[in-house]
Amino acid sequence: MPVHHTQLLALDSEREALAMNLDAQREGLIRKIEGLDDALAREAPTASSLSLLGLVKHAATWEQRWFQVIMAGRELPDGWPEVRPEPLDADMMVNESDTVEGWVAEYREQIAQSHAVVASMDLDSPCTRTDIIECNLRYVMFHMIQETARHAGHADIIRETLDGSTGI
Repeated sequence: MPVHHTQLLALDSEREALAMNLDAQREGLIRKIEGLDDALAREAPTASSLSLLGLVKHAATWEQRWFQVIMAGRELPDGWPEVRPEPLDADMMVNESDTVEGWVAEYREQIAQSHAVVASMDLDSPCTRTDIIECNLRYVMFHMIQETARHAGHADIIRETLDGSTGI
């Protein structure tokens, strides 16, 4: 559900502030790819190799890794982090089999899983994978706000370059 900026003005708790700010960034990123066909979403029209579809794929991948693996200690079918993809930025690379519909659905599923992890923990809950990083849920939520906002900014530039569309 999209978060309107006026909802962020009167929050009751730190948890609510973190959750709503993260959801606002997630939705901002998703809105940047909405309405594009798969071919256009795969294009990398700027000096970087970033595409809108690659950004959403990357966001879904790291949403899963941070909340499900690092915080909740779940094992992933791909074996991450013990198995590292080659090249390291494979989560941003797209091909003809990657679709807007498929990756937006996957991202939304990972967001739902993240919501469940967040609901099951206190902000001070330590991560379970201290072999990767020592942190707590609060840190992960701040980190994901920062990273998702950064990628939403990239997406804004890419979308404007593709079709002139601006705004969140």
